[in-house]
Amino acid sequence: MDLSQVLKQCQHLAQPYRIHDGDGFKLEQIDPGDTQDLPADKKAAREALEQGVELLSELQQRLYAENKWAVLLVFQAMDAAGKDGTIKHVMSGVNPQGCQVSSFKAPSALDLDHDYLWRANQCLPERGRIGIFNRSYYEETLVVRVHPELLAKQSLPPELAGPKLWKQRFEDIRHYERYLSRNGVVVLKFFLHLSKQEQKRRFLQRLERPEKNWKFSAADIRERGFWDDYMRAYEEMIQETATAHAPWYVVPADHKWFTRLVVAAAVIERLNGLDLRYPEVSAEARQALAKAHAQLLAE
Repeated sequence: MDLSQVLKQCQHLAQPYRIHDGDGFKLEQIDPGDTQDLPADKKAAREALEQGVELLSELQQRLYAENKWAVLLVFQAMDAAGKDGTIKHVMSGVNPQGCQVSSFKAPSALDLDHDYLWRANQCLPERGRIGIFNRSYYEETLVVRVHPELLAKQSLPPELAGPKLWKQRFEDIRHYERYLSRNGVVVLKFFLHLSKQEQKRRFLQRLERPEKNWKFSAADIRERGFWDDYMRAYEEMIQETATAHAPWYVVPADHKWFTRLVVAAAVIERLNGLDLRYPEVSAEARQALAKAHAQLLAE
């Protein structure tokens, strides 16, 4: 594997979709169907992803051995955008001991008795590990904003649930991610940008193929009816929370093979930038290793 060439390809794939300053960002700037003119060759895409997964596995081993950094990957998307499949394929070569996935669905009664960051805070990765949030604390600026009746369930004091609430939550999240970054947690956030037309096609496929029926829920159609509201919420979310230390990647999601390549490229590029190294063995430890080696050979 030519490491420099792979890293160059990763940079080329990921950079067009990285948003580190959300000021003036518009979702329309990124085409959900973009593939950077790469040919839709499934075999070539699979081979490229396999090569990326191999490199990602090596970087993850160094991350685990060095035990200084933690990595948090946040995934947000509309239904059927491919979050589960992307996580599965990109992380397929990573040692399960060094990776953990947390899925955030509707908050429980216990969750609602705490602040909205509480449940996410319980799931942060330890040093040396990669944590993946399949949805996240950003749901508070998305589904709760699109469905304001959900806010009432949080039992906030009335004076705290006023018109400034969303700006304050964006501010809280920016500060929270700055806090994480200052404590050695690398935060990468991915919005899988799916078109409404492609979501329709994938929903129809789930309905028309019996083996995929289990993936469909009537709630999916109800939420699709709020598409424009969600797009406005996602756009403002990115505008307000894209920073240099916790960038958003707005990844085209109409072609799953391309989505997976971009996500893998972004993670590889960031991990490589940490200059991860295996711990150095002391002279005393090397002597002990040499003694153990000699003993084994003498058996």
